[in-house]
Amino acid sequence: MTRVLVLTSSILGGNSQALADHFSALAGERDGVEITRRDLVADELPHLGLAELSSWQLAPEARDTEQRELAARSDALIEELLAHDVVVLGVPLYNLGLPTQMKAWFDRVLRAGVTFRYTENGPVGLIEGKRAILLAARGGEYAGSELDSQTPHLTHMLGLMGIGEVDTVFAEGLNMGEAKHDAAMSEARQAIAGLVERL
Repeated sequence: MTRVLVLTSSILGGNSQALADHFSALAGERDGVEITRRDLVADELPHLGLAELSSWQLAPEARDTEQRELAARSDALIEELLAHDVVVLGVPLYNLGLPTQMKAWFDRVLRAGVTFRYTENGPVGLIEGKRAILLAARGGEYAGSELDSQTPHLTHMLGLMGIGEVDTVFAEGLNMGEAKHDAAMSEARQAIAGLVERL
């Protein structure tokens, strides 16, 4: 059984959501594939604050009721991530960066001593045997340019946890005319079909 966690983060429910839906539909038709969906907009996480961050730094038995509730949020998301073999991120590009909803998820699963640790030679990921797929939808064309800070940001955060195998599907130029939109989405859907075949 291959377990796939699909995360979406579009506040508009737009193109990145459509790509994630397409992936989920194709993958759901395959034997031995189980899909879990998490909509980070519908199930929005608050921005990470000091009280929540501090709760992680206490031993479970030393936490008070509020600290246990705060720590449980991160613990549950990490457990969910660890329970899956593949994580799929449906990501629109907002102001050249990540949606805050997606960043809030990463802020909970990137935990020193849990999903990565610091060593004399730098950080080392503690998550093994998993891969990621990025479904990136953009109104303009940014891939491979200096303006695309999103792709390296995502791959570095995944890599920090030890997820180094990352495939990316770009759908770009989506706001540059109907023909360009349709061609880009069609090409992205074909690329997704190829990745689903590898599950």
